[in-house]
Amino acid sequence: MIENALLLDLDGKPIQREGLTRSTDWDEIQEFCRTTYMPYRVRPLERQSRPDSTMLSAKAGRVTASRFSYGTGVHLDKFDPDSGNILVLNTLRGKLNHQCGKEPASTTAGESFVVDCSRTDYWLEADPDHMQFNLTIPHHVMEETAEKWFGYVPDNALWTRRVKFGGSNSRWMALLHYISYTLGADDDLSLETNRAVDRHLEEMVCLDLLKLWAAGAGIRLEKDARAAAPYYVRQAEEMMTAEAREAPKIGDVAGRVGVSARTLSEGFRRFRGIKPREFLSARRLEGLHADLKAATSDRTVTQIAAAWGYVNMGALADSYRKRFGELPSKTLKRDPSPK
Repeated sequence: MIENALLLDLDGKPIQREGLTRSTDWDEIQEFCRTTYMPYRVRPLERQSRPDSTMLSAKAGRVTASRFSYGTGVHLDKFDPDSGNILVLNTLRGKLNHQCGKEPASTTAGESFVVDCSRTDYWLEADPDHMQFNLTIPHHVMEETAEKWFGYVPDNALWTRRVKFGGSNSRWMALLHYISYTLGADDDLSLETNRAVDRHLEEMVCLDLLKLWAAGAGIRLEKDARAAAPYYVRQAEEMMTAEAREAPKIGDVAGRVGVSARTLSEGFRRFRGIKPREFLSARRLEGLHADLKAATSDRTVTQIAAAWGYVNMGALADSYRKRFGELPSKTLKRDPSPK
């Protein structure tokens, strides 16, 4: 389904690209891999073998998609954890063996494998015929997705799991097909529209991956982690959500649920992966976002933000753009009425 990812556009025409897209030089290939994935060690399976690498990449928001092969058999290991990246290796042809528990896991055409190289060791071995359509996703982007959609950040029970998933007729392959051809489209769109499309692609990829990863790890995102949190964390969440406009002090919230501020912070850290203040800030931004979308044309951002207790408009604009991908003024200008 994605055999021609990053090669052909929606009309079946070759995508014109600038820069180096093929190489037989190990140093050139490693430089591409360092910037597209992360630093790691590569060793050919046969001594003195020469590579014939395909090296194509494109961005979807903060996700990097790449069509890549070495053109020879290789063993890869010592992936740099400080790069903070997750790899999703989607095999187009050939075979890869991945470090996965006691026994390696193999992926062939149409199968995928995810590993968070910032949280666990990893090695892979690729046969000479391999061709990949890979995704590189910063760990913090996946955390943001989890917090936005599920209200918490999973702990290392998820991030340390290496999971094989997908299949030729899977929904994941259908999504990659859509992503690959959208990235290859030569649309005459404005910079702002292209950014919106990129954010859309990024969120779709991260959310679907999060669900598939959790399912493969035996984690129920919607139920297990929230139910596992102690009562005082759940009560504090309900309280801060209901009173987000008033921005209650974390110490007061802790006292009202019967624990110390330190205990509350530790509970959030352990079961949600964030601080109570971060949870409250997210609920406040969401409330402001909803009010801006529903506002009439005579209201201003300053008026609406002031009703939420925001004073520093510069800091607010920065936080708002990081969460919603646009400035508050852009949300306000959008016509809330149905067309």
